[in-house]
Amino acid sequence: MADVLDRRSLGRALLARQLLLERASMPVRAAVEHLVGLQAQAHWPPYLGLWSRLEGFDPHELGRLITDRQVVRMTLMRGTVHLVTVRDALVLRPLVQDVIERGHNGAFGRRMGGADPGELARAVRELLAAEPLQARELGRRLVARGIGEDAEAIGNATRVHVPLVQLPPRGVWGAGGQARYATLEDWTGRELDPAPSIDEVVLRYLRAFGPATVMDVQSWCGLTKLRPVLERLRPRLLAFRDEDGKELFDLPEAPRPGPNVPAAVRFLGEFDNVLLGHADRRRIVPADFPWDAMTGERWVNNLLVDGMLRGTWWLERDGRRRATLVIRPFGRLAPGERDEVEAEAARVA
Repeated sequence: MADVLDRRSLGRALLARQLLLERASMPVRAAVEHLVGLQAQAHWPPYLGLWSRLEGFDPHELGRLITDRQVVRMTLMRGTVHLVTVRDALVLRPLVQDVIERGHNGAFGRRMGGADPGELARAVRELLAAEPLQARELGRRLVARGIGEDAEAIGNATRVHVPLVQLPPRGVWGAGGQARYATLEDWTGRELDPAPSIDEVVLRYLRAFGPATVMDVQSWCGLTKLRPVLERLRPRLLAFRDEDGKELFDLPEAPRPGPNVPAAVRFLGEFDNVLLGHADRRRIVPADFPWDAMTGERWVNNLLVDGMLRGTWWLERDGRRRATLVIRPFGRLAPGERDEVEAEAARVA
C-alpha cells in the first residue's frame, strides 16, 4: 500500500521544489530552467517571482538575459505567455502546439473567416523577416492581403500558427513597451526540436511541482492522455496516495520536507507558477478561498503565509514618487504572522 501524503506535506514539497521554502543561491537562468519557465502574461510577475525565490536577485540580470536572447517570452503551456530559456522554448513549443491551437479555435475559430493556417504562417514569416510588428498590425496587414476578415482574430492566430517571441524592451526591467514580435527561429538562430521528449518534460515537471497526479501534469501543460507517459516512467518513480486516495507520482531524489517545516511569507505576482501547476490546488490554495471578493475590480498579486495563499496585494500609486503597498488578507493574521508580513512587505517595497 502506497504511503499517504497529506495536503500540508504536499504543500511543503511544492514550496521546496519552487524555491519558496528558502531562497536559493543559483543563477537566474538556472532558476528559470529549473522552474520550467515562469508565467509572464504581465510585465513584472517574473521579477517578483524570482525575487521571492533567489538570494540577492538582481532584476537587471533577468533583463540582460532577455536582451541577450538567452530567455524569451512566448505562448506556451495552456496557451499562456511564459518566460523560458531558449533551450526550453525549442522543446516545449512543439509539444504544446496542439494545446495552443485548441485554445485559439475555441475563442476565435468562428472569426477566422476560413483563413488557411499554412498560408497565414507563410505570410507572417515574410512580414516579420522585414521588421518586428505588433500583433494588431500583423492582423491588419494579413487581412489586407485577403487572409481572413477579422484583424483581431487573425492577429491572435499569428502567435498560434508561428512560434513568435516578444522582443525587448518588452519585459525588461526599467524599460517595457508594447509587444513586438519576431519568429523564435529568427530571433535565436535556432530551430525547433524535431523530436522533443515528453518523458523528459514530465520528469522536469515533477522535479519542479511534484508529487503530482496524472491530472495535475495535464492541467499544468494543457496536454491530455498522459497516463501512458507516467506508466512508462513508473519504474523510475515513486508512488504515493493523497488524502482522497488518488495516486501521486514523484522522483525518488526529490525533496519532501515534513509538514511542520517552517514556510516564510512570500509576496508573489499575478498567476505565479506555484498556484497554477496542479488540477487539485488545495495543497496551497484554501478550498474556500474567495477569489471574487479578494480580487475586486483589479488583477492582483498573491500573498503566501505559512505555505498557503492567505491574501492578495497591489500597489496604489500617488503620482510618480509615491506608492502604497495594499494587502487584503483572507482571514485574520495571527500577531506573529502579521509581523512577518509587514517585514516582508517592507522588503518588497
